Amino acid sequence: MAEFTSAVYQNEFLPDGGTDVNAIVTITCSGAGSAGRTGSGDAGEIVVVDTSGSMGVANMNAAKQAAMIALDNILDGTYFAVVAGNHKAYLAYPMVQTGAGMVRMDSRTRAEARRAISFFRAEGGTAMGTWLNLCKALFASIPGGLAQKHVILLTDGENHNETAAQLDNAIANCAGDFQVDARGVGVDWKVAEIRKIAQAMLGTVDIIGDPGQMSTVFAELMRNSMARGVANAELRVWIPQGAQVMFIRQVSPTVEDLTHRGTPVNQLTMSYPTGAWADEERDYHVAVRLAAKSVGQEQLAARVQLAVGTDLLTQGLVKAKWSSDTNLTAQINPEVAHYTGQAELAQVIQEGLAAKAVGDEATATTKLGRAVQLATESGNAEATSKLRKVVDIADARTGTVKLKKAVDKVDEMALDTASTKTTRIRG
Repeated sequence: MAEFTSAVYQNEFLPDGGTDVNAIVTITCSGAGSAGRTGSGDAGEIVVVDTSGSMGVANMNAAKQAAMIALDNILDGTYFAVVAGNHKAYLAYPMVQTGAGMVRMDSRTRAEARRAISFFRAEGGTAMGTWLNLCKALFASIPGGLAQKHVILLTDGENHNETAAQLDNAIANCAGDFQVDARGVGVDWKVAEIRKIAQAMLGTVDIIGDPGQMSTVFAELMRNSMARGVANAELRVWIPQGAQVMFIRQVSPTVEDLTHRGTPVNQLTMSYPTGAWADEERDYHVAVRLAAKSVGQEQLAARVQLAVGTDLLTQGLVKAKWSSDTNLTAQINPEVAHYTGQAELAQVIQEGLAAKAVGDEATATTKLGRAVQLATESGNAEATSKLRKVVDIADARTGTVKLKKAVDKVDEMALDTASTKTTRIRG
């Protein structure tokens, strides 16, 4: 049985009449086990490979090899399927017309699926909404349902063969049903388009600049998915009568705004999806606005819980105390300050790159300069390294930068996809 623990980092002291409480809640999972092995139900995996004409020979061959490697890392007994996607979605394996569209993994089905993948060829266009909708139908075809559902999706291009509204409708249709880790190979796909899929589906987005890295990436993604022995968990946040949730945000290992995803448990409690868990630690920034109170009063500002089904496995208490001591009320908690900066870092990187793309060099310079400053202050070495490939840094401390004259598109896209990755404040 997985064990969850929680810790709260905050400055609970507010000035006379103060209203806003900020806290970082760290939740740690240990003993998660393996996907589909914990008794909560079966796990399902779908590998979706872009087989559009733009993939070409080199990318297609690398993608076929990567998909086979992904299959090698699926635990026996796990339901799985393979989808080939271009302007339509095709069930490449298992080759069935009706009934269950997924089969359990064993040595025979693995070999058959590898053979089906070997026949992939690059042709046609791209319509990712159809790929997502087919995945939902395949997961739904298993009698009794699946406790855990995960997709690896690979593309190399833009979604040319359906409208933005069609893709949005497919995302809305599938959100909350399964998780998607999306990867783009090369530089002809849109980061914003693929990020929209990954964020809605509680997954990740990243670039594979070199097709030769594809097999390593797919192997790691599948191993990570197989290590998520807790099929589905929810963050539950209780606030007192008259209080207001300003935002709920995952801030580590990546920045993800959960505020708009809340569903009511009761009049004072909202539930936010977190997806499946492995042995890991995640940080959440909880911001609550209370009714103002006077010096000397205390109040519980929020109760933050991690629930799996009906079981509440851990909770952290966010508190508020009103004080006239400015030495107490003026302090900003280090964890809150750190992750507030990391959230801003993700925002200014994306805004800076968007400005650069439309030729607004002044805004791009300002935003990316601020990004350099924030990355330096927080010790985010990965962000700093990626920023150096896009801007020349004159003074990191003040964020004084100049846009590089020539930048490889792959470096810009790598910075964009990595913008939401954060660095931890604690060792």
